[in-house]
Amino acid sequence: MSKYSAPVAAFAAAVVIAVACAAHAQPAPAPPQAAPAPAGPAPAPYAMTMGDLMNTLVQPRHAKLGLAGQTGNWPLAGYALVEIRQAFAGIAKAIPKFRGYPVAELADAALSQPLSALQDAIKVQDPQKFATAYDQLTQGCNACHATLFHSFVVIKVPDASAFPNQKFNPGP
Repeated sequence: MSKYSAPVAAFAAAVVIAVACAAHAQPAPAPPQAAPAPAGPAPAPYAMTMGDLMNTLVQPRHAKLGLAGQTGNWPLAGYALVEIRQAFAGIAKAIPKFRGYPVAELADAALSQPLSALQDAIKVQDPQKFATAYDQLTQGCNACHATLFHSFVVIKVPDASAFPNQKFNPGP
């Protein structure tokens, strides 16, 4: 018998004992059963309302546009202008009519002239032209709200940032 026979035999015996113990051990618990499916149809997905879309897409962009223009951050103002235009285009697709009014036409009537004036002011980086056009945009928002019987929703030029995690002043 070699000098390795005893350790190999001991190891083999340990393996045999472990396998035998495992065979007599309690079986693993069965996985939990899935909860039964609720009776009836699945709930419909949540559809955002006009108020949801205005509060989440338009109002923050309106504020960011105003804050960027107030600080003379023209690249950010230009970006915010594109974003607010895209927000209105998306809303018009999501909700083509609101209270019987065509959303795209209402937005165009209330906002196309002020948005164009803002674009011009941003292009020439003119703070006074920007302020005038931004006031017109804000008035257009409020005129649209009044048309849709929401005159109690009054938008104003921001006097403080609601975005403490974003820098509006230009530069490093």
